[in-house]
Amino acid sequence: MNVHNTLSIDSPLGPITLAVSGHGLCGLWFDEQRHGPSPQQVRHWPRNPGDALLQQAADQVTAYLAGQRSQFDLPLDLSHGTDFQQAVWQALLTVPCGQHQSYGQLAARLNRPSAVRAVGAAVGRNPVSIIVPCHRILGAGGQLRGYAGGLWRKQALLTLEGHPAL
Repeated sequence: MNVHNTLSIDSPLGPITLAVSGHGLCGLWFDEQRHGPSPQQVRHWPRNPGDALLQQAADQVTAYLAGQRSQFDLPLDLSHGTDFQQAVWQALLTVPCGQHQSYGQLAARLNRPSAVRAVGAAVGRNPVSIIVPCHRILGAGGQLRGYAGGLWRKQALLTLEGHPAL
C-alpha cells in the first residue's frame, strides 16, 4: 500500500487511523483491528494532519459517529486488493445506511453464490472500515458475525444507523 499521509483521530469507538494515497482514502482502521496495518508499519508512514483529504475524511467520520451524517463523499483508493476483493468492497458501497445484507446475499449479488466464505474473507479485509460499510453485512438470519474491528463496534455502528438490537 502506497500511503502518502496518515492522521489519527479519537472517536467514541476508540482511536482511528486514516490513510491516504495519491488516489484517495486508502485506509480507515481502528487500533488493533485484525487485518489492519501493524503499529510498526503505521509509525513509518508520513503524518500530515494538514492534508485536505485526511481532514475531510476525519470531519465526515466524526459527523457520522455523532449521528449527523449517513453518507460519505470521499474519493477512495481500493486498488491494493485483489480483483475479487475490490468487487466485494465496491458491492459493500451499495448497501444503504440503515439496511443490511447477509454474506450469502452479497455473494449472490456478485454472481458467486457458492463463494460465501470467500466473500466473508474479503469483507473482513476491507481497508476502509465504516466508509466502506462492511458492518452492514450480517450472518444468515441477521446474526452478528465477524468484524475485524470487534463485534462490539459492529453492534455500535448498526445501532447508530437505527438497527434494532441484534
